[in-house]
Amino acid sequence: MSTRSSDRSPMPRARKRFGQNFLRDGGVISRIVHAIGPRGGDRLIEIGPGQGALTGPILEAAGALEVIELDRDLIPGLRVQFYDYPDFKIHEGDALKFDFHELSQQDGRPLRVVGNLPYNISTPLIFHLLAARGAILDMHFMLQKEVVERLAAEPGGPDWGRLSVMTQYHCAVESLFIVPPGAFVPQPKVDSAIVRLTPYAELPSPAQDEAHFADVVRVAFGQRRKTLRNNLKGVIDAEMLESLGIDPGRRPQTLRVEELVSISNHLTE
Repeated sequence: MSTRSSDRSPMPRARKRFGQNFLRDGGVISRIVHAIGPRGGDRLIEIGPGQGALTGPILEAAGALEVIELDRDLIPGLRVQFYDYPDFKIHEGDALKFDFHELSQQDGRPLRVVGNLPYNISTPLIFHLLAARGAILDMHFMLQKEVVERLAAEPGGPDWGRLSVMTQYHCAVESLFIVPPGAFVPQPKVDSAIVRLTPYAELPSPAQDEAHFADVVRVAFGQRRKTLRNNLKGVIDAEMLESLGIDPGRRPQTLRVEELVSISNHLTE
């Protein structure tokens, strides 16, 4: 862990409205950095560096890092902590509105995105990053354990849903390890977990129209307790589902990614 994150400047307290919980456990920090495996030459982007717990060791390993921080009160402290790293850059702004494609196009290198994501924006932020997947090599995030379970879920289980399908359509998902509340200040009320998302170079089950596929997934999971016959009524009829080898009496959480793709592709042909 970086020795440069000294007490040169007092750091602001966590803000509830930003969903901030600052990582403090040195063992957990080392384990996360090891999982990321930062190297010289990587185009590393950290979302929400907070007080710099991950920032320091990533900078020491890779020599360069860009961070995106929304909380203006944290930025002066980050500038002081890492002033002696010439390749440390701060982007002040909202990661939900950040153009990751444009960032990657600056030098043509794909991005490696990392971050301890605030619980209150984690799902929309993941969808935003999936939209920029062509610019991203991999992603390592600390998220609420429940969200990681949904990301890494398998069909048929209670956690399988729209987030699972859309993420696994675009990425290989690996749930790495759990982080207990005691690793943070202030302590959250739930466990966290580390997840690795690696966008596919070639999609295993490509949709002919990805926007249409996303719509099919949204409608299919609109009411999880209802059958496909009911949820997809007006989209595709029971006979068409049967022709695709899909029982219209099944519930959406039993459908695999490739089955949802087949429904979408059938409708767009």
